[in-house]
Amino acid sequence: MSSSEAESLVIQDLQRHLSQSTNDSTTVALPVAAIKSLLDVIERTTANTMMGLEFELKEASKTMLQFANSPLNSVTLGGRSHIALASGCELFLKYITRCFLELPDFDSCKDQILQRGQRFSDISLAARDRIGKVGKQFIQPGSTVLTHGMSSVVSKLLIEAARDTHFEIIILEGRPDASGAKAAADLYAKEGIPTTVVLDLAMAHVMERVDQVIVGAEGVVENGGIINKIGTYSLAIAAKELGKPFYVAAESFKFARLYPLNQSDLPTLGVGMEDYLNFVDTACWMSTGGLIGKAPSTSDGDSESSSVPGLVTLPKEVKVENSLCDYTPAKYITLLFTDLGVLTPSAVSDELIRLYQ
Repeated sequence: MSSSEAESLVIQDLQRHLSQSTNDSTTVALPVAAIKSLLDVIERTTANTMMGLEFELKEASKTMLQFANSPLNSVTLGGRSHIALASGCELFLKYITRCFLELPDFDSCKDQILQRGQRFSDISLAARDRIGKVGKQFIQPGSTVLTHGMSSVVSKLLIEAARDTHFEIIILEGRPDASGAKAAADLYAKEGIPTTVVLDLAMAHVMERVDQVIVGAEGVVENGGIINKIGTYSLAIAAKELGKPFYVAAESFKFARLYPLNQSDLPTLGVGMEDYLNFVDTACWMSTGGLIGKAPSTSDGDSESSSVPGLVTLPKEVKVENSLCDYTPAKYITLLFTDLGVLTPSAVSDELIRLYQ
């Protein structure tokens, strides 16, 4: 099999696993889909040495990372960044390396890797359930929870809590992809949870009405901080200023061996600068009476800004920057709800050592 054919199969596997749903009809986490794809590589490998198999797995991981980091694939990945995928692949490779050291015979080692890998995948899939059980204990009856984005693990936690406790949700609309509005419509409203969507810029304005903030994470870094959807850092600062607890719900496979000190230390994430600029079809935005974007083109290539009411068309001299994620330092985080239990930010480095040792 040529390298291009192998790369194509890996991407096909990744897309197939991402299109599947879990038992509770939520999407499969990107790192879990990547781990399942690596298991598929092991299933069809023609390598007959541990070194050869390890090389194939590293190449497959590299292929998936390149795919995840391409702006063209943002829709397939649902706007998710490659950070969690990278940590999931790295953790899995570390996991099977231990097997190489324990079992010198290649065939028995390969069988053991498949068994352990499937078990690892199953444990990862069950992580959201454990986090839901842990985190729902922090939501009191009659409270108001402020959240941001469309995190599967946060929605699992809130829906789990709503089965036993009456509370309200305030969710930021979630520009540039309206993820908060989508979560309100597709998840919380259907579960009968009282939900209010507010402008992203209203986060400080509504903070005095809430009892706690719960967000997800694209990655949990070594110093206990998180990388998450743009606006999370601002939300954490507002929560700290008004004395509201700021909780993070994240699976342990999102623990990444990164140590950012500021925003400029973040790796390049997913979609490019202007790719999310022109979401003119989002009703949530239209209600604000104005949009920023590019005017749609007519058949002859000319812009026709009049066809989109309220559209502000920026001239080419004006630069556009649409950052997808930001870094929130550990000092703003109260606790992390994980499948390893409830952790303080300072405990993250210890858990990373245990995971990768």
